[in-house]
Amino acid sequence: MKKLKIGIIGAGRIGKVHTETIVQSIPEAEVVSIVDLNLLEAENLAKKFNISSYSQYYKDIMNNPEIDAVVICSPTDTHAQYIVEAAQAGKQIFCEKPIALDLDTIQNALDVVEECKVKLMIGFNRRFDSNFKKIKQMVVEGKIGDPHILKITSRDPAPPPAEYVSVSGGMFLDMTIHDFDMARFIVGSEIEEVFVVAGVMVDPKIGEAGDVDTALITLRFENGAMGVIDNSRKAVYGYDQRVEIFGSKGMIKVDNNYPDNHNYYGQDGIHASLPLNFFMDRYMEAYANEIKEFSQAILNDKQITVGGKDGLQAVRIGLAAKKSVKEKRPVKLSEILQGNDLLISQQ
Repeated sequence: MKKLKIGIIGAGRIGKVHTETIVQSIPEAEVVSIVDLNLLEAENLAKKFNISSYSQYYKDIMNNPEIDAVVICSPTDTHAQYIVEAAQAGKQIFCEKPIALDLDTIQNALDVVEECKVKLMIGFNRRFDSNFKKIKQMVVEGKIGDPHILKITSRDPAPPPAEYVSVSGGMFLDMTIHDFDMARFIVGSEIEEVFVVAGVMVDPKIGEAGDVDTALITLRFENGAMGVIDNSRKAVYGYDQRVEIFGSKGMIKVDNNYPDNHNYYGQDGIHASLPLNFFMDRYMEAYANEIKEFSQAILNDKQITVGGKDGLQAVRIGLAAKKSVKEKRPVKLSEILQGNDLLISQQ
């Protein structure tokens, strides 16, 4: 069986997840090289999974003719550059979100991908979770009729360092971006308006870095549906990931995943397990499913289901959310344009 030869750029947390997933769960793919500016990180990850090639220079992957595809797990500010260089090198591309923090840079990368006729998949892994895929399937089948109200709860178990939010684009572009993509995916309609109420309730240092850590977001979709997302950087009981969609014929909801389903009944009350603690536990199956789709799309020349335009639109929604917080008003997506108007939305 022909295998897709993959180079991993970035040996940090998500790079480790993808490397382990490919090695252990994707027989049609093979990691042949890992690079990271921290050579020791690259070396340790390579040795852990018996990968012979590792380096601290990303161009070693771009220039390696053996490598068919790159998986970009590096910091956000490198994503667009690596996409462009990988496309120009004829590599197929999987990139973690977001592509970049401004629309012009994203659009330039997408234009190069199209010119070079390579495939680009964006890492919105939640689309590949079996629970959320089931919701999407049932919505498409008309089980709830016309979608009316979408509710997404997404709360992390612990906040990131304040230094991270200052370079990640903030909560709306590094955390809520997944929820924006899920909203488009499940409802099956574009978002036309965003209104956000947000604050700093978890870590004052996040506020000092210019970000928020708690938010309520309302959405209006082009098809008339409405949505609400609630986010927090800290849920003391674990990783809180719930979705509910209500329509003219019924409702579908998905609760959290748990390590077991026991319920203990005693004199001191009724007790159950806490939700799975973080994304590495909650979404491991989804990570495997998305890389499997990517690999099969390349090997069999099939269409990617979550591509560059999805990445662009999710960032546009995130910028609208940031503008809504700053200006304390609903913001239409039509206000978030490429070029000079974009600069206004980021101030």
